[in-house]
Amino acid sequence: MSKRVQLVLNQDVRKLGRNGDLVEVAPGYARNYLLPQGMAVLATPGIMKLVERRREKERQRLLEEKEQAQSRKTALETVKRFSIAKQVGEKDAIFGTVTAQEVADAIEAITKQEIDRRGITIPDIHKTGVYQVEVKLHPEVTATVEVEVVPS
Repeated sequence: MSKRVQLVLNQDVRKLGRNGDLVEVAPGYARNYLLPQGMAVLATPGIMKLVERRREKERQRLLEEKEQAQSRKTALETVKRFSIAKQVGEKDAIFGTVTAQEVADAIEAITKQEIDRRGITIPDIHKTGVYQVEVKLHPEVTATVEVEVVPS
């Protein structure tokens, strides 16, 4: 059996790895497909240093994003409560439901922070009152805010 070749991928390759990954492949696969297509380069010490620097920059960027999400969480939780006005029928029952977009708009109106509606988790709201809503700001950071549904 022949020796395997170490390569650094320049782009994502299905069933092999992601951009920047160090992979070992058969010499023929490297010589006949990956290298001519520009999908990978041979793993030399210089290339490895470059990849390591790129990974460190990416790690720093992700850490900075997480810190920004933490500060946004603090800002949201200091406001505590957001109000949403809905039409009300008998026994404080609201017409329709409170949507994630309405919560995102209420948050943006008060804090001037744009929140992605897909990251908002709302319980079933059928009456006026105060409800706990989770807002996912980052994969590791989630803020819990109160939404008060009031009659319009």
